[in-house]
Amino acid sequence: MYERERKELIDKLSQKGIWDQAVLKAIGKVERHKFLSKAFHNHAYKDIALPIGYGQSISQPYTVAFMTQELHLKPNSKVLEIGTGSGYQAAILVHMKMQVYSIERNIDLYLKTRNLFDSINLRVHSKYGDGTIGWAEYSPYDGIIVTAGSPSVPEPLKKQIAIGGKLVIPVGNKNSQKLKILTKLEEDVFDERDEPEFSFVPLIGREGWNTK
Repeated sequence: MYERERKELIDKLSQKGIWDQAVLKAIGKVERHKFLSKAFHNHAYKDIALPIGYGQSISQPYTVAFMTQELHLKPNSKVLEIGTGSGYQAAILVHMKMQVYSIERNIDLYLKTRNLFDSINLRVHSKYGDGTIGWAEYSPYDGIIVTAGSPSVPEPLKKQIAIGGKLVIPVGNKNSQKLKILTKLEEDVFDERDEPEFSFVPLIGREGWNTK
C-alpha cells in the first residue's frame, strides 16, 4: 500500500538535497500513514507536516530526513530522541539499524505511540518524562535528535553526547528556529553550525520552555 507514493517522496527528497542512502531507504520502507489518523492517510506521503493531536504534529519528511542525515550515524549507533510524538522519526532510526531511546512528555501521546510500536513490532526504548534533561542512564549517545524548538541548547543533552557524537536541535523563539548541529570534539568543547529556517512546536521542560 502506498508504495508508489513512497517512491515519489524519495525522489522529491533526493531532488531537495537528501543524499544519505540509508535515510532514503528507511523513508521508502516506513509506512508513514500508520503514524497518522485515517483522516490524513491520503496526505501521508506529501512532503508536509500533519497534526497528530494533543497540539503536536508529525514533521515534514524533508525535515526528518535532513535532521537524520546530519547525525551521520553508523548502524548500531545509540540515538536519543527528544519528543517521541507520532513515532515516525523513531521508526526511521530503527529501520536504519540504530539503538533508539525516546522520551515523550505528553502521557496520552506516549501511551498511544507505545501501543503503536508494540502493534508493528518496532523495538524502541521509550519513556514518559522531561526530555530536556535527557536520559542519563543510557548515555553517552552517538547522536541526539530533538524534535521540538528550544530557547537554548539544554546543558544535560550536551553532557550526554559521546565524544565525536552529534546533537541536532532547533533553537530560537516559539515561532521560528535555526537548526543547530553540534559535534562534540572533547568534553565541553563543541563544533557548532546553524541551518535556517525551521519551525517546530515548543520544547517544554525544565531546560526548555517552561509551562509556568
